[in-house]
Amino acid sequence: MSAKSIRPNRDSVTTIRDDGSRLFLHPADAHGRFTALRRWSGWVLIAIYLALPWIPVGGHPAVFLDIAHRRFHLFGLTLAFQDAWLLFFGITGLGFSLFFITALLGRVWCGWACPQTVFLEHVYRRIERWLEGDAVARRRLDAAPWDTTKVIRRGFKQVVFFGVSAVIAHLFLAYYVSIPELWTMMHSAPGEHWSAFVFVFVFTAILYFNFAWFREQLCLIICPYGRLQSVLIDDHSMVIGYDEKRGEPRGKAGTPDAGACVDCNRCVQVCPTGIDIRQGLQIECIGCAACIDACDTVMDKLGRDRGLVRYDSQTGLGGGKTRWLRPRTLVYAVLMLVGATVATWAATTVRPAALAVTRMVGAPYYLADDGVRNQFMVRLVNKTDAPARFVVTVEAGGQPLTQTGFNQVVELAPLAEQVQPLILQVARADYAGPFTFRVHVTDEAGTYALDREAEFTGPHRSLLGIKSEASQ
Repeated sequence: MSAKSIRPNRDSVTTIRDDGSRLFLHPADAHGRFTALRRWSGWVLIAIYLALPWIPVGGHPAVFLDIAHRRFHLFGLTLAFQDAWLLFFGITGLGFSLFFITALLGRVWCGWACPQTVFLEHVYRRIERWLEGDAVARRRLDAAPWDTTKVIRRGFKQVVFFGVSAVIAHLFLAYYVSIPELWTMMHSAPGEHWSAFVFVFVFTAILYFNFAWFREQLCLIICPYGRLQSVLIDDHSMVIGYDEKRGEPRGKAGTPDAGACVDCNRCVQVCPTGIDIRQGLQIECIGCAACIDACDTVMDKLGRDRGLVRYDSQTGLGGGKTRWLRPRTLVYAVLMLVGATVATWAATTVRPAALAVTRMVGAPYYLADDGVRNQFMVRLVNKTDAPARFVVTVEAGGQPLTQTGFNQVVELAPLAEQVQPLILQVARADYAGPFTFRVHVTDEAGTYALDREAEFTGPHRSLLGIKSEASQ
């Protein structure tokens, strides 16, 4: 099916033929300011993705999610597994940021920064264009019989696609194992690192399936963001739209009383999801601006003003004035700032060590001839890359406690942890009832301190055979 025979409608996606079969889209090349900007921004994003595992920051890759050792290294900040709660604030902040950007600028994320769009448009489709030609040549090759030439060209393209998918999968794994470890794995037999081998193989297959065959269907069928968009935007959100007042009625150049649109369908031919932007805002539109460049090119050739298809709000396209400050954007901006503030504050609470105090499984307390005993488990983690020495003390506000465990300086290797019992006991005569105490940990240099509060429990004094002062 040629591009000119595609007649998109709002009742069905263009990639589904009338008989229910899949129509593979071959978007034509667009040229213009937005296409150039998107290409440059796409390559910058890809370069960042490829470079982050190689750039050392604080002795680790800039982004290193070390699942094996339960450490997360993010641009010099090291988070232990105990700090995973910080991810809640980070994810929340990113979510509200996306809400704010969408309410303000529509689906600019989808068209300019989404990994699906970036890799599909700037890697896989570029390879396809280099190997098979422009959109017309690719459609001609689709319709051609499976002769030797077609088998070789299509087969070579699939091999290249699989190879690129494997490279991306390996770089993705590097975020979790580091580049040196990945290199070691690649030079070892698959059986020595079978879990990593299976992960790379499966992830490569998924990437290959997605970018070689599934493509825009991920945006149309699986991704929920397009559906969420209708809730986040309003008539003043910046979208890509068609100036119907200026463009209608359509007619060829020179037709009396015709609008600016010459019905060349160039905006449809370049669309990566196969929609007709002239039918209004649609859930399939990813905001890539290819139709803007295509239409501007046609307008330039006809000597007409640009902007028949443009970035604008629904209100602006209708002749009104776009309002940037409105309740929706203000609420999302406040939530975004709150999320960013809380996330920043939470990051400042991260310490080079972690401390946890939990009561040991079993009875809450034990009675001995010489007193009441509570048993705790203390977990001390050194989150730094250097050995550390810690001093552990128990502060009970003057309570006469006997401490067993952590009586000496604790030495921990880099990124190591120690779990050790802490047994506290109070003599029968000194026990006056439950009380709270604090486990206090400082590094030997005294540069920082950690505290955890716990409760010492026991029976009522009468069960110990001790009379209260009132009865004596």
